[in-house]
Amino acid sequence: MSRTDDGVAHPELTRSVPADLLRKYDRPGPRYTSYPTAVEFNVSFDECAYRRKLSEAAEAVGEPLSLYVHLPFCARRCTFCGCMVIVTRKREVAARYLGYLHREIGMLARTLGHRRRVVQYHWGGGTPTYLDLAQMKALQEVVTRHFEIDPRAEVAVEIDPRVTTGEQIVLLRSMGFNRLSMGVQDFSPTVQAVVNRKQSESQTRAVFADARAAGFASINIDLIYGLPCQTPETFDRTLESVVDMRPERIAVYSYAHVPWLHPHQKRIDPRDLPSREQKFECFGLAIEKFLSAGYVQIGMDHFAVPSDELAIARVQRRLHRNFMGYTTKIAPDMLGLGVSAIGDVRGAFAQNVKKLSTYYAALDEGCFPIERGYVLDADDRVRRYVITQLMCNFYLDRRAFEGRFDVAFDDYFAPEVAELAAGAVADGFLELHPDRLEVLPPGRCFVRNICMTFDRYLRQKAGQQIFSRTI
Repeated sequence: MSRTDDGVAHPELTRSVPADLLRKYDRPGPRYTSYPTAVEFNVSFDECAYRRKLSEAAEAVGEPLSLYVHLPFCARRCTFCGCMVIVTRKREVAARYLGYLHREIGMLARTLGHRRRVVQYHWGGGTPTYLDLAQMKALQEVVTRHFEIDPRAEVAVEIDPRVTTGEQIVLLRSMGFNRLSMGVQDFSPTVQAVVNRKQSESQTRAVFADARAAGFASINIDLIYGLPCQTPETFDRTLESVVDMRPERIAVYSYAHVPWLHPHQKRIDPRDLPSREQKFECFGLAIEKFLSAGYVQIGMDHFAVPSDELAIARVQRRLHRNFMGYTTKIAPDMLGLGVSAIGDVRGAFAQNVKKLSTYYAALDEGCFPIERGYVLDADDRVRRYVITQLMCNFYLDRRAFEGRFDVAFDDYFAPEVAELAAGAVADGFLELHPDRLEVLPPGRCFVRNICMTFDRYLRQKAGQQIFSRTI
């Protein structure tokens, strides 16, 4: 099986996966932004539990933090969207929200005491550039007053080219943002019409040029494969355009059709969705196009130029993953701010409430707006490590694992090893060695399935309609 020197698959290998294996591996499963997944979060983890975890975090004064700020507002809803968004054209709604968000930031900083250094900082949404210039300035002033953004930090923002102005881009760069991520999804007018997202290529290129002119040296473009009315031929034209723009990073996400979770997706006619084979062909085209253009595959659905820090970390097998995506800025605690935001603090996940009224009521009472969470047990931490290593680096060092947890891998995971041997190993997706597990190039498209083998909760939910399909 051929590979390039850095372990990245040759493009043509993606075409060699037979249809019977696609059928076998196409089943519902998590994306493993976290382990355990958010499905396991429960209300027994409350505001008191969160305060205890923050108190523990405050004691680790010298350790850095990751900070995520959720800005949920959009002027209109894309029918494919799986994010927690609030669609409104009433600007006063965002103004009120920001006032409460400022209060939450201050509460969090006071609770953390002297632990304030941030190495990863992200505005997500929704559409952060829904805010006007004054609101953006005010939010950044509150954050930087309460937290110290490390000079080498990754400071990222998501933008929608349809609503982002050149003035906003200049302001973001002047405020210290150094990475910009813009949604494209697909340039096909037919696809855009059916998903309610009209965004011309010329419009996107103009915003891209504005970002370059403002000094953004790291730009990411988001694409989605598997959208309604999308075909390999139309998606290939989008891929050509993105390669020509030459962003430093590209994310190619699988469309998750889960109308039972996101009712607005019911507007999409399932008959318009591409078949399993067409969808996989679209992803194969993306891999082929980006690898041929010199990009390196990062995890299951990202690509980066070889000089990008993600690509370097991938080759050195030190890539990390959290709720903000793949990163090299590893912090032991991640803090989530705003409605629905999720934090990862001292071995526990904590998620904020999703309704604005509940969010406001909690802060009015001087409480953190926690809705639910989850405290990891010892087994969770073991499995989380394995899944994270495979999702990030396609590789698990058995000796490092055994030294970290003081357990024998084959003993601890005897049923999982047997299942992998009969499945992913036999199918040519994974190699099991005495010193390592290594996901082979064709298996990187199925790394979710490989990780599912280690998920103890997934077996308990067999037959339940929860997750999107892996293909």
